[in-house]
Amino acid sequence: MTKENPTRRQFLLGTAALTAAPLIVSGQTVQAADTHGVRERVLRVAHMTDTHIQPERAAGTGVSEALRHIHALEDRPGLILTGGDSIMDSFATDRTRADIQWDLWDDVFRRECDIRVKSCIGNHDIWGWNKEASHTSGTEPGWGKELAIDRLKLPNRYYSFDNAGWHFIALDSVRTHPENPKGYLSFLDDAQYAWLVSDLNRTAVTTPVIIFSHIPIFTVTLLTHGNIEGYRHVYGGGSMHLDGARLKGLFNQYPNVKLCLSGHIHLVDNVRYNGVTYCCNGAVCGNWWKGDHKECDEGYAVIDLYDDASYENQYVVYDWTPRE
Repeated sequence: MTKENPTRRQFLLGTAALTAAPLIVSGQTVQAADTHGVRERVLRVAHMTDTHIQPERAAGTGVSEALRHIHALEDRPGLILTGGDSIMDSFATDRTRADIQWDLWDDVFRRECDIRVKSCIGNHDIWGWNKEASHTSGTEPGWGKELAIDRLKLPNRYYSFDNAGWHFIALDSVRTHPENPKGYLSFLDDAQYAWLVSDLNRTAVTTPVIIFSHIPIFTVTLLTHGNIEGYRHVYGGGSMHLDGARLKGLFNQYPNVKLCLSGHIHLVDNVRYNGVTYCCNGAVCGNWWKGDHKECDEGYAVIDLYDDASYENQYVVYDWTPRE
C-alpha cells in the first residue's frame, strides 16, 4: 500500500508513463509485482469514480474538466470506467431531483466524451431507498437501481465484457440494510455471487481479469477511523465488502484475477494480497466538490494493461479549484 494519500505538494509534473502536458500526476505508481521480460501495452484505461455530479458548486464543470483532462492526454485512454456515485445523490431525493442530476450527467458526457464508457452502480445512484426522504413507496417506475441501470445504459446491475485480451467484470456492491431502511450494506447477493463464479469459470485461465466495483473489496483507508479510547477500529458495513473473505477465497481459485478497482472512500490506497491488487482510486469530486478530502485531491486513475497480464495504476490530479 502507499504510505500516504497524494497531495499537491507531492506531485510530479509529467512522467514517462503518462505522456501528456499539462499533466499533474501523483508520485504513486502501482505495478504488478510479477512483471518481467518484454511486454506490450494492449489498453490504457481511465478510472473515474465518485463524480457526484449536481447543479451546485459547478460540479458539472468539474466533471467536464476531468473528461477534458483525460481526452487531452497525448497517449489517450481507449476506455473509461466510471466507478459509481455518478450523481450526488438519489438515495434520499425525489424523482425530480434525481432526474436533474442524471440529465446533467448525460449532458456533460454527451458534450465532453467520445471514449467508450462502462459503468458500475454506487450507493448514491440508487433512487429512493430512503423512502422517507425521497417520498417514495418503492412501487414507482425506476425505483431502486432500475433508474441508474437505465441512465447509465447498463445491461444489468452486474455484467462482464472483454477488451484487448482482458476480461472486465462490473459488480454491484450495494445491498439493502435489513435493520436500517435509511442505510445499506456491501456484499454480493447469492444470485450475483453464483453468476460471478460462472463468469470466472467461462473465462479462459490465460485471460487476465480486472474487476471494478463501487465499494472496495479490501482497503486500508478505513484504519484512519481508529479510536484509541475505545481500543478498536470501527467502520460501517457499507464502507467495505463484508464478504471480502469469501471473495478472497474465490479469487484464490482463479489466479487470472489480477486487479480490483473501487472508489467510495474518496481516498487512494493499494492493497496487494494473494496475487491480487486492490486499488481504491480517489474521487473526481474530492471532498464532494469542496476541495481535497483528507489530503487526497480531486483526480482519476490511469491504468495501463499489458499482454503479459501485468498492469500499472497511477492516480492523476486534474487540478480543480473549488467553487461556490
